[in-house]
Amino acid sequence: MAGLSIHHVALVVTDLERSIAFYQRIFGFDRLQRPPFSTAGIWLACGELQLHLIKYDEGCFRRRPFPDVNDWHFAFRTDDFDGMLDHLISLGFREDVEEGDPRLVVVRRTGVAGFPQLYFIDPDNNIIEVNGAPAHQPPLWQPPTN
Repeated sequence: MAGLSIHHVALVVTDLERSIAFYQRIFGFDRLQRPPFSTAGIWLACGELQLHLIKYDEGCFRRRPFPDVNDWHFAFRTDDFDGMLDHLISLGFREDVEEGDPRLVVVRRTGVAGFPQLYFIDPDNNIIEVNGAPAHQPPLWQPPTN
């Protein structure tokens, strides 16, 4: 559909202030104005897109506290993959901790995707990918022509 693009990703969080601090510490996002909805939340700027954090006391459905790369996740793209990984390491994330440790970062420098990827979790077990995909990547699959 022409003109269609992703506007924002919304995440359920149980502790709004903790999550705001997490996303600002990791990514440096700025706060945006948010209408006075009936639920607590915050909007953060991510380039031309937005990340919406919505307080929900019951939390998300994910109960496994590790970055399972085959589970639901969202991804940020970076022009500086190694710099992002170094930043995470400076904040205490590590590749060599046990599954279930909230500091675990899973790094895939090569793989089927064709670009480096890393995965970690936020305080509510939401899985975050950061990758070094090309800025203007063509579709990987093209429909057959008739």
